[in-house]
Amino acid sequence: MPSLKDVQNKISAVKKTKQITKAMNMVATSRLRGAQDNMEHFRPYAAKFSEVLGSLAAKTGDEASPLLVPRDKVKKVHVVLCTSDRGLCGGFNVNLIEKAKTFLASRSGGDTEISWTCFGKKGRDWCRKSAVSMKDQYLGVVGTKFGFNVSATAGRKLVEGYLTGDYDEVHVIFAEFVSMGKQVPTLKQLIPIPAIETGEEAGTDEEEYLAEHICEPSADALLGELLPRSVHVQLHSALLETSTSEHAARMAAMDNATKACNDMIENLTLAYNKARQAAITAELMDIVGGAEALKG
Repeated sequence: MPSLKDVQNKISAVKKTKQITKAMNMVATSRLRGAQDNMEHFRPYAAKFSEVLGSLAAKTGDEASPLLVPRDKVKKVHVVLCTSDRGLCGGFNVNLIEKAKTFLASRSGGDTEISWTCFGKKGRDWCRKSAVSMKDQYLGVVGTKFGFNVSATAGRKLVEGYLTGDYDEVHVIFAEFVSMGKQVPTLKQLIPIPAIETGEEAGTDEEEYLAEHICEPSADALLGELLPRSVHVQLHSALLETSTSEHAARMAAMDNATKACNDMIENLTLAYNKARQAAITAELMDIVGGAEALKG
């Protein structure tokens, strides 16, 4: 049985750990509110942007922009991997990296060349360990307050790479925020910009209504301006979703860690009481034995 001093030291260490996990839980909760507000405010904008693009693309067709036309042979694929810079958020980063590994395995056959752009240190570290081709990296973005200029800068490079032939397809892997307890790793195609499915194409009974937009100037001219910005918008939405998911995952992980500390403290306190009771019993036995010896 461990000594009383050892048990006391363990209880003290667990209490200090509990203070740290509780503080990190409170910080994550505070940051989650702001990140979730930004994400929820941006979602309607991104949805309306896609709706307008769908209406314009229906008028012009795929020939309006090379960003709408898929390549005949896809040999160069580029993937934007969104992860966090820090750990202590459960399986958040592990799930995103597993999604990236699955995609890499599905495209590794043949002569397909896959390159990566990483948001976050965890994704960057995985690319370095896996010895894959990493074109660019952005650190200190996910999990912090960032502006649209970050997404615009990265999106501009992606569009230029597609137009110059460096990439035949561009995808993004991010964590979609569903609820406080569920963040789903998601793979989404950015370029070429996929067509918006109507209800009939999606297999539903009713066809989805797309509003008719009056264009000034022409729809072709507007698409030339809006399609590159659509990539920026979708990338910014993915970063906002990932940032919110990171805070939610860290809050849940720190809450579980705090509960585990409470359980450990209860078990250690019980062990301390048993050790203390055993020590008292041994002292009483010594006293009783000494008294009996004196009587004899």
